Amino acid sequence: MGGYVQEARENHVKKKVEEALRSKMKQKALKECDRYTSKYAECATGRTISVVWQCRKQARELNDCLHQFTSDAILEEMKRDYAMKEGNAPA
Repeated sequence: MGGYVQEARENHVKKKVEEALRSKMKQKALKECDRYTSKYAECATGRTISVVWQCRKQARELNDCLHQFTSDAILEEMKRDYAMKEGNAPA
């Protein structure tokens, strides 16, 4: 039974590390796409429902930018880097 508990703990730690790396990835994406975020926010200011059609171009540009920095491949690369820094074999 000890093996099961140890495995459960390791999986919990892996999950926490992945959540932290995913959060870091999103923060970097927002920083890299700041000018698109600003353009979208500027367009959306003072609007309610009309944001959907009035700011479509800005929303698309922002999403396109964010997708460049938030892919599964980027997350896997971050996991490998983390594993190397921690001295673990890549997952």
